[in-house]
Amino acid sequence: MQSPFHLSIIDDDDIYRFTIIQSAKFLGIEHKTSVFVNGEDALNFILENQNDPAALPDIILLDIDMPVMDGFQFLEEYEAIEPKIDKDIKIYMVSSSVDPEDIARAKSYSMVVDYISKPLTPENLKQLVADI
Repeated sequence: MQSPFHLSIIDDDDIYRFTIIQSAKFLGIEHKTSVFVNGEDALNFILENQNDPAALPDIILLDIDMPVMDGFQFLEEYEAIEPKIDKDIKIYMVSSSVDPEDIARAKSYSMVVDYISKPLTPENLKQLVADI
């Protein structure tokens, strides 16, 4: 993996995004962070950089409930472009939803590594990075 590690957070919750960024700093994870408040902005970023693997994230932390384009809509669109992307991006659905249908739906996408219930703890984040 390249250094610094590139973490992308797709979530409209300011406090959650701040907490994840601070957790990475606290853990001493050398990282770059890209932040998007909806799936559409994130998808546009990926499309603009699809031929530049170094610009793309290593991990995406994706929320379900967001304005403009929610997490599931993002996954639908990403699934169509994934074969054109020259990087294996790990996507984790991170949501406060405990609805079994949401969990099953998220896990039905081959690019989703896991479904994690919020809050994502520093230990969870450290493990996600270590797994790559």
